Amino acid sequence: MAIFIITIGNIIIGGLVGMTGVAGFLLPILYTAGLGYSTTEGLAFSFLAFIISGWLGSRHYQRQGLMDRRIAYLLSGGSFVGAILGVRLNLLLPTSWVQLLLYLVVLLSGIAILIQQRYPPKPGVDHLNHPILLVILGIVTGLICALSGAGGPVLVMPLLVLLGCEPHAAVGIALLNSVFISLPAAVGYLSQIQLMNTLPLLAIILVTHGLGVIVGSRLGPKIDGRLLKNGTAIFSIILGCIKLWP
Repeated sequence: MAIFIITIGNIIIGGLVGMTGVAGFLLPILYTAGLGYSTTEGLAFSFLAFIISGWLGSRHYQRQGLMDRRIAYLLSGGSFVGAILGVRLNLLLPTSWVQLLLYLVVLLSGIAILIQQRYPPKPGVDHLNHPILLVILGIVTGLICALSGAGGPVLVMPLLVLLGCEPHAAVGIALLNSVFISLPAAVGYLSQIQLMNTLPLLAIILVTHGLGVIVGSRLGPKIDGRLLKNGTAIFSIILGCIKLWP
């Protein structure tokens, strides 16, 4: 039964990521709250899937000419370092703290999506010509995402827009950035679980999540993405409130 839920869950969440660019942060909740896996296992499975969704999504935006490689690589270099720090910090913290942070990120992500839908971020003064700023931003966001289980785009994309990045380009950069967050995070968390016993499950996760992203990216232009984002946000807020309620 668990395999069936994981298969359907990854297809659905992968589809939402393909259609909207967000919703990846729901995967850790599926594994931990829905199926009873440990926090470390849930994060390991999730970040493995994020590698696929980030790679497939960023390729789509790159083919559309919506990828500033300089910004993407500076940001992603910082995120790679930040993700390593985030994994190490996660393993030092009590499980209850990590779960609290995970549900808090889910709640805040839902609120952030609703705010972005109602008040889309407007490009601010162009600060993207400052390499040090981009690297620092990458380190901070990489640490937060790797520590909490957030995929990346829901946090990185609006920050890039506020720094002066064109919105569509910001989505593409954020998706590529999520690969650099997810690689060290996946390796770090996978090293903490019994890898050989989970290889068949990992293969299912990779295939089904990738399939969901591909289908979602093709259906995206035909579906009201605003409605999907709002639905994802409302679900996240309700779930976060339930889990954080004392």
